Amino acid sequence: MSSISLSNVTKTFGGADVIKGVDLSIEDGELVVFVGPSGCGKSTLLRLISGLEEISGGEIHLGEKRVDHLSASARDIAMVFQSYALYPHMTVADNIGFPLKMAGKSKTGIEEKTREIGTILQLLPLFDRTPKQLSGGQRQRVAIGRALARDPQIILLDEPLSNLDAALRVDMRMELARLHRDLKATMIYVTHDQVEAMTLADRIVVLRDGIVEQVGSPLDLYLKPVNQFVAGFIGSPRMNFWTATTNENGDLVLPSGVALPLPCKPGALQPVTVGVRPEHLVLAADDGTATLQGTVLSVEHLGSDTFVQLHCGFGDPAQSDINVRFGGIVPVRMGERVNLSVASPDNWHIFDTEGLRIEASA
Repeated sequence: MSSISLSNVTKTFGGADVIKGVDLSIEDGELVVFVGPSGCGKSTLLRLISGLEEISGGEIHLGEKRVDHLSASARDIAMVFQSYALYPHMTVADNIGFPLKMAGKSKTGIEEKTREIGTILQLLPLFDRTPKQLSGGQRQRVAIGRALARDPQIILLDEPLSNLDAALRVDMRMELARLHRDLKATMIYVTHDQVEAMTLADRIVVLRDGIVEQVGSPLDLYLKPVNQFVAGFIGSPRMNFWTATTNENGDLVLPSGVALPLPCKPGALQPVTVGVRPEHLVLAADDGTATLQGTVLSVEHLGSDTFVQLHCGFGDPAQSDINVRFGGIVPVRMGERVNLSVASPDNWHIFDTEGLRIEASA
């Protein structure tokens, strides 16, 4: 079994608490993505699992076996780094087979395993080339192949696509997804790019300041973020937020004065924050029923989408400018006055003064 269990794992560097009591279970065969802003502890947590760093407290289990006291080489875990770290004087075949050579495998066994991996990663035509003769995406595949050579129980990937250009990143994301399906291996993937997290993960672990904020499927995090941080981090462009209050009818009132007909208990909510994703705002008629009105500040036509920034004139400058994502081509112009409504009442998200999610009352 290649499941992973972390129980109250902590890590302290000097006097700084970097990982603050993480509890996490990863099932056999899952592809789990650690995501969060820079400095949140995601790479450190990966290094603790791999054994490259010692934990300060807690336990790490691989299957039924506790491994936090074992060295990295004894954990049967392979790691792919942001840097490819290939041997420049070796061919692709030799780079992939090198861990097997160091393990004392026979020449025949090394050749068979190397060709098997080369077939999976579509590297056979490149076997006689050296790293300098490869593209960035090809080098990354070789680094992954070298990690797979030992048939590890767990594969850890630390921002492996960050050195690639945009087009290659998309191609490699699809290759990694295919590789996971073919190998049925347990993988943990670290990235700061939430788009990579949404497209690759079976489950996403959102970290902030060494703490796990939420664990769930990509759609769980998108549809029901547990707090305002997760809501703002997941989704591109990020969610729009406004301060609201409750009126005597239990409606939430935006800074614009518009009351949202959301079923909330009158007086039960103190000032709260409401949020809506840019893609859930739609054009509305100029008949007084629009939820928001704004002046177009910028327009980006991408063909498949149109991104618009509006100035709504709220009192708080941080809440006055909002982002809207329209599907397809929408004929809006700079300086135009635009009316907006929310596609569905279910698209609103409500958070208390601590930033925690509040469910609307039935």
